[in-house]
Amino acid sequence: MDPSVSTGENPDSNENNPQESESESNNSRSDALGKALSTMLANVIKDLDSKAQDTLNSQDKLNSAIDRLTRELDQLLEDAPLPFIMQHAAKISGVRKRVSSLNSVLKSIQKRVDNIDRLLSVGKTTMDSSSQH
Repeated sequence: MDPSVSTGENPDSNENNPQESESESNNSRSDALGKALSTMLANVIKDLDSKAQDTLNSQDKLNSAIDRLTRELDQLLEDAPLPFIMQHAAKISGVRKRVSSLNSVLKSIQKRVDNIDRLLSVGKTTMDSSSQH
C-alpha cells in the first residue's frame, strides 16, 4: 500500500506548490550558508587563539630575557671598578646640567617670542581701531 494514498498526501506536493518548494530551497541554502560561516568563523577563532597563545609564549620569553639581562647588568655593575662607574656618573651629570641649561634658554626664548607676539597683537589691534575711525 502506498503511504501517500493512505495519508492523503501527494509525494509530489512540492511541485504543486511552488512557494513551498522555493521556501524549502531558501531554507536549505540558508542552512548551508550558516554552516559554512560557522565553520569559517570557528577556523578563524582557532587561528586567532593559536596566535594569541604564541604571543603570550613570546612575551614570557621576552620577560625572561629581560630579567636575565637585568641580572647580568647588575653583576657587571657590581664587578665594575669604582672609578669606571664614577667617570660615567660624572659624564651623565654633565649631560644633565647641559640639558637643564638648554631648557632654561629655551624657556627664556619662548617668553621673548610670546612678548613679541603679544606686542604685535596689541599693535595690530590699535592700527585696526585707528583705521576704522
